[in-house]
Amino acid sequence: MTDGSAPRHAAGVSPRARLWLDGTSYALAGFGLFMVLWLHLLPGLLAGLLVYQLVHTLAPLLARRLSGHRARLIALALLSALIVGVLTAITLLAIAHFKADAAHTTRLFDKMMEIVDQARDHLPAWADQYLPDDIDDMRDTLSTWLHAHMGTLQLAGREAARAFAHILIGMVLGAIVAVDASDPAYRRPLAAALITRVSRVADAFRRIVFAQVKISLVNTVFTAIFLLVALPLLDVKLPLAKTLVALTFVVGLLPVIGNLISNSLIIIAALSVGLPVTIAALVFLVLIHKLEYFLNARIVGGEIEAKAWELLLAMLLMEAAFGLPGVVAAPIYYAYMKRELRMRGLV
Repeated sequence: MTDGSAPRHAAGVSPRARLWLDGTSYALAGFGLFMVLWLHLLPGLLAGLLVYQLVHTLAPLLARRLSGHRARLIALALLSALIVGVLTAITLLAIAHFKADAAHTTRLFDKMMEIVDQARDHLPAWADQYLPDDIDDMRDTLSTWLHAHMGTLQLAGREAARAFAHILIGMVLGAIVAVDASDPAYRRPLAAALITRVSRVADAFRRIVFAQVKISLVNTVFTAIFLLVALPLLDVKLPLAKTLVALTFVVGLLPVIGNLISNSLIIIAALSVGLPVTIAALVFLVLIHKLEYFLNARIVGGEIEAKAWELLLAMLLMEAAFGLPGVVAAPIYYAYMKRELRMRGLV
């Protein structure tokens, strides 16, 4: 029972009040999304949206096996804690893995020296003075650079630690919001409208991520065929080929920039083998780029009912405003905006 001073349910508000209510929720949602980029909180937002979607994907499985509202909420809370714990463990294991690999630098220096030696045959004589003579010279140069940029590296380390903290907090908040959104208890009108906005942002995230996973998977399959099948058949063994395939999938989850990162790594590895392999890799990557444009138009555009040029324009504008985080956030933000406009019957 509620007293007479309690606000009416959102469904019972007048059309004029509903207009103000929706306008306020849209303004708060837009302001929140802007502040996420302005305050560099995008890793936390993405982590929170990931947990939110995982909880809502697995929640129907629990609902079929549990009866009672309280039992479902407890199960959702436990599921949220489990998801946060698993994602945190995966992140920590990945960091430990890369730290362990970083300790084995001898092979990396040997490979870099091979690239330098091959470069001497193709560069003019005057450029030779800028190239290291041996591995010890390369180590000394790297050590000097590290000492000169110690302050910048320390700042980068602090930023990485802060980003990790944002990811952890974002996962916890995503779990809390997912449990709260699953609670059908009475809400005030503005709270209900804000939950709707959050749900649609999460839905836009799901659409973009699932589409990007499909694109990255196709790209990874073709990369694996080229690196692990085609080149070995030609008696060419690219160094770290399996690692490059795995990295292609992981960084391919980032729109546009991920493909550039994987391409750069493949070209660097191909340079260590020889010029013919490098040319073959460049031809392959150009073909993959063309395929990816087609996939972006068909898969991502199909998920959010948008054309490829719309996404590219959104990424261009967001990159100009916010840099690399803007490129990552642009497809999600644009998908959410278009979803809201479509729900209002405006586009």
